[in-house]
Order: sequence, then C-alpha cells, then structure tokens
Amino acid sequence: MKIGTYKYFLFLLALNSCLNPFAPKLDNSIGSENTLISDQSTVEGVFKNFQYAYTFKDTTIYGKLLSDDFTFVYRDYDKEVDVAWGRDEEMKVTYGLFNNSERIDLVWNNIVSVTGDSTNIIRSFNLTITFNPTDIIFVDGRVNLDLRKNEKNKWQIVNWIDESNF
Repeated sequence: MKIGTYKYFLFLLALNSCLNPFAPKLDNSIGSENTLISDQSTVEGVFKNFQYAYTFKDTTIYGKLLSDDFTFVYRDYDKEVDVAWGRDEEMKVTYGLFNNSERIDLVWNNIVSVTGDSTNIIRSFNLTITFNPTDIIFVDGRVNLDLRKNEKNKWQIVNWIDESNF
C-alpha cells in the first residue's frame, strides 16, 4: 500500500470514528405512543396536554385545550362570590402565570367523577408554582371540567369550575 493511500485510509477511519457530543444523533426509537403531546382524540390526551402546557409553559398547546366559548369559574372566598371569565381572559392570566414563574409542576391524581359519555370530569390535582426560591405556592384541589369534541373530533374544555384550596 502506498503511503498516500495509507494516510487517506487513516484519515477516513479517523473521520468516521469521531462523534461530536454536542451534535448527537436523533433518537428514532421513541414511538408515537410515547410522545409528550397528545392529539386530544381521547380525554386522557386533554389531561396529558394540560400537564405538558403547564410544565413547559406552552401557551400554544394550552390554547388548543380551550373551546372558543370557554368559561373559567372560581370561588373568591374573601368576597364570597363566584368569579368567571372567558377564553381571552384565561389566556392572558395563563400567559402571565407562565411568564412570571420559574417552574410549574402539575400532577393529575384520581378521577373523582366522570359521566358515561366523558363530557363532565372531576379530577383531583396537586399544583406547585415556584416564582422564586422563597415564593412557592402549593395548590391542591379538583377541576370540574365540561368537555366537548370540536369539528376536528378533538376534545376541548368548555367549562372549568375550579374546586381548589386557593
């Protein structure tokens, strides 16, 4: 073997054996059943996307959970009244929460109640919102959700009654 051919062979061998740790290969072993985002064709997909949106502070995914005629209701215990708002206000409030918090952890617990057609679900949750290391809020409670399939046959939240301790 000539020296030039030998150097070329060593060069190709060295080139092929180098791995860049800053540019790893794409892992194609994860199938669609393990993806982080659901297509919301199931009720569980709604809860999965809800958790994803809060964890990654993703208002795009969160917005897809809410129907155009969405209503949020919570109890103001100080004033002893129920307060309600629509989809636009919900998106503004959630955007503010996502931008002003360092970390959000949402854990879905047991389903307390569900109608036979899955249009109303009451489910317990634990929510931890970290604004900074000295300002952490813990919320435990239940969501009371009315769901409906949209024109694309995807589940969306129509009404959300907050039954939390906050």
